[in-house]
Amino acid sequence: MNISALGEFELIARLTAGLTSRADIGLGVGDDCAILDLGNDQLLLATCDSQVEGIHFTLRTSTPEQIGRKALAINLSDIAAMGGVPRYALVSLILPPQLPVAVLDSIYAGLRLEAEQYATAIVGGNIASSGKSDQLTIDITLLGTVERGQAIRRDGAQVGDILCVTGSLGDSAAGLHTLLHPDPSYPQEVQEFLRTIHRTPRPRIHEGRVLSGLGSQVVTAMLDISDGLSGDLGHLCERSHVGARLDLVRLPLSPELHIVAVSVSHDPFQWALHGGEDYELLFTVSPGNEYRVIEAVQSTTGTRVTVIGSILPPDEGMRLLYPDRREDRLAVESWDHLKR
Repeated sequence: MNISALGEFELIARLTAGLTSRADIGLGVGDDCAILDLGNDQLLLATCDSQVEGIHFTLRTSTPEQIGRKALAINLSDIAAMGGVPRYALVSLILPPQLPVAVLDSIYAGLRLEAEQYATAIVGGNIASSGKSDQLTIDITLLGTVERGQAIRRDGAQVGDILCVTGSLGDSAAGLHTLLHPDPSYPQEVQEFLRTIHRTPRPRIHEGRVLSGLGSQVVTAMLDISDGLSGDLGHLCERSHVGARLDLVRLPLSPELHIVAVSVSHDPFQWALHGGEDYELLFTVSPGNEYRVIEAVQSTTGTRVTVIGSILPPDEGMRLLYPDRREDRLAVESWDHLKR
């Protein structure tokens, strides 16, 4: 059996089974960040992510600066998903020997720009050759902090909680579609809007801070949408031991996504449910607090928050409610690094 037969998440479970824990590990594998307890009023958050040329980016569809910004942004999004503050980044590069120095300079300019925007210090890293491979790999480890008792995990959702999301869904997938299938019929401003979201996603650091400040009795669970709404909702349900119902007509879609979907005869909800790389925050709120939470985030950050469903008992699984009020099982078609 090879690793593609297992899939990404089955492989993670296999590799991490039986890992020992300690008193200073508040949370290990299984969430957006590890939570480490150093004994003061701030907990340490730790996350890492890799971007591989040809898999996560190409120099044909993004500039080097955009690639650098996105590489750090997706790590920043993990810190946002725990309600934390990013602090320190370490950048490891696996470089093809023929890579032009000017390209690498521009990638690092993008890394620095993103780091400065979110008050993050790049404090080290490593460089290695890719040997005979011509693929560039950017691997980032990011450390952040969160106040004791305010980290929002994936495992806190309760039956009856309200399911919410920041921003809009599917824009990154639609932007990627326009890059892979260029068509002059797309309006220029629509195309650029969607491509910008795909190339340089915005980590919801400020929104995550507002949500963590409301307390775990109000915001009960959270993660960022990286693999796609259906897949990441599945992770939240698995960790919280619950089911969920998504209301399809409530999913927030941008006008730009609608325009491209119509022009290529594509179901916009497919991008919203399964597209991935939205880096919006998906979170649950205790019943009766949803309007308070929406007001707190929108008034502080200007970011839209939408109620998109509710949390069900675990034996009901994940359900999709259609506009005609018909219900069906929600299929997971999101990204898996090893099966795609």
